[in-house]
Amino acid sequence: MFCVKCGQQLPDDAKFCFKCGTPTPGGASAAGASTSTSHAAPTVAPAAAGGVQEFKCPSCGAPLKPVFGETVITCDYCGSSVSLGGSGWNEISKHTMLVPKLIDPDAMLGIVRAFMDTGFFNRKKFEESKIVDHKLSMIPYWILPVSASTNYQYTDIAVGVGSTVATMALSAAIGGAVNRQMGGGGMFIPIMAGPSVNSTRQDIITGEYEYPVLAVRALSNYQPKDYAFALTERTFFDRKSVPNGAPILNGDLTEEAAKNAAKAYVTQLQSEQAHKRHRMVSHFQSDVQVSEGELLHAPIWQVTIEHKGGTVVFLVDAHSGRVMNAPG
Repeated sequence: MFCVKCGQQLPDDAKFCFKCGTPTPGGASAAGASTSTSHAAPTVAPAAAGGVQEFKCPSCGAPLKPVFGETVITCDYCGSSVSLGGSGWNEISKHTMLVPKLIDPDAMLGIVRAFMDTGFFNRKKFEESKIVDHKLSMIPYWILPVSASTNYQYTDIAVGVGSTVATMALSAAIGGAVNRQMGGGGMFIPIMAGPSVNSTRQDIITGEYEYPVLAVRALSNYQPKDYAFALTERTFFDRKSVPNGAPILNGDLTEEAAKNAAKAYVTQLQSEQAHKRHRMVSHFQSDVQVSEGELLHAPIWQVTIEHKGGTVVFLVDAHSGRVMNAPG
């Protein structure tokens, strides 16, 4: 049997195309009568006006209506999530969350105030600012296991300088001895021949990461660089643990795209670590491997503040109570 829409070959008993989600002839009515909560690919209803399709949640059967461009959708009813990949829409097998602990806006603003007023010259900085907006949202991140190994060369300045100084000192000592033997009648500068000391060294940096990549392109300016969520405290996603009024954002970055992004971010981190160890780094080469990840919804406060004519946005992790970024 073949899909009537995309032509994908299907098993004879298939009720929906696992590639595009289109019901098979005779399969739609049977699926509509079923109340099973199996983790199959989400079903698709006929296309709505403008080509928008209505998907059914694979867990509870509730309608899922993706906005154009969305590739990661969370069901408003049961909290299950699906993502769009090369094989069509599929349920995300591991969907986790960090439970919000910092729910009180005043307590959150107290943390932002302490962060802004740190340092003698920043006293009353928060008081001199205006809070434009603050909101708590459940923001999706792809959490990707990354293994990285970086080989590089660097120039050991101490070795190079030490070798030069030692050579000059030896030359001066020999020259002085010869001059004394000659009665001090003239200056003798010996020419030192021989192999020079190679100051080039090699080193390696290895790292294991559970790297978070924002699944919402519109928030890419707030992509964490080296911030670490308290992932050991995460739990499986539970819609009932989300505070009332806090939206659960969908994403528009596929897991495959997130893997490529994680590889680039970790490569940059490895490079920065190498330059922190040594000043003159060359021949930098990284081997970065990214494994299958999971979808994490993290509770994030977004606080917009005006200060001295400029606008800054602070991100506060509502699980740990830490400020995630440091706006300039």
